[in-house]
Amino acid sequence: MTATVCQTRSGSIEMSFARLARALVACALIVGFAAQAQGWPAKPVRLVVGFPPGGLVDAVARQLQPRLQDALGQTVIVDNRGGAGGTLAAVEVARAAPDGHTLLMVFDSYATYPLVYPTLGLDIARDLQPVTQVVRNPLVLVVHPKVEAQDFPGLVRLLKAQPGRLNYASVGPGSSNHLTAEYFKAVSGTFVTHIPYRGGGPARQDLLGGQVEMMFLSTVLAQPYVNAGRLRALAQTGAQRVAAYAEVPTVAESGYPGFEVNSWVGLLAPAGTPRAVIDRLQAEVRKIVTEPAFQQRLREQGLAGIANTPEQFAAALRTEQDKWIRLVRERRLSLE
Repeated sequence: MTATVCQTRSGSIEMSFARLARALVACALIVGFAAQAQGWPAKPVRLVVGFPPGGLVDAVARQLQPRLQDALGQTVIVDNRGGAGGTLAAVEVARAAPDGHTLLMVFDSYATYPLVYPTLGLDIARDLQPVTQVVRNPLVLVVHPKVEAQDFPGLVRLLKAQPGRLNYASVGPGSSNHLTAEYFKAVSGTFVTHIPYRGGGPARQDLLGGQVEMMFLSTVLAQPYVNAGRLRALAQTGAQRVAAYAEVPTVAESGYPGFEVNSWVGLLAPAGTPRAVIDRLQAEVRKIVTEPAFQQRLREQGLAGIANTPEQFAAALRTEQDKWIRLVRERRLSLE
């Protein structure tokens, strides 16, 4: 009996020491992360954009840059690393040191990377860490002025009467304007031929020239052409109208309830970045996008600030991936 008691006590003592050791390690990690966060940023911060200057992601990054620089007290650099639909930049940031000095600005096509680039070697749920979605905006369905339809119902009637006559442009398979157009075709029972381009510039150029007749564009990118009469806006894809397109109805209110697609720009960091750094970044972005002057500037572009939490961003990514995976399978879409 005595031996048994001694063994039990010995085991309890060993277990207590093991628990204490684990607790001390955990405390050391927490203290280490906190110290690292307090010293962050210790050098210039790079906002890596996987696209050339002039697009939506670049525009949002450059609007954030001076304000984030002031908030952090450190130089912030917008670094354009275009190529392969933004994936080159994503891989570069995923491989960077997880210290908060290299960050990735992405837009909604990021959610479709596993679909479009299955051999990329990048697991977006494992290799990159959500910080926050910065802004959101609906897409707007625009047509070349030569298209007879003057409104969204008129376009649907035209497409049903002459299936395959019109073409739509996208910036490539799996892009938001590609998948949104396929979603529209599915719910409206219409057929439009997909013409994929290698980037937004060539797609818009052919749309403006009438070589393709329609496209789902970011409200920001479409606005100058719509205002100049070079494109006609027929519908927007958000749940509510945005002020910049107050006279343009949503697809949902045009007879397709529940239709909602939003473009967005988000901020990510390499996996393993200290949570204190992630939280500081999210908090600073939230302060910026809730500034009245910044909000007004966003509204003028048809944008809305989000600045959600990392958990909310991650959940939104999962929801979006599930939605597009279902559409791709049901429509048997080729993403090559």
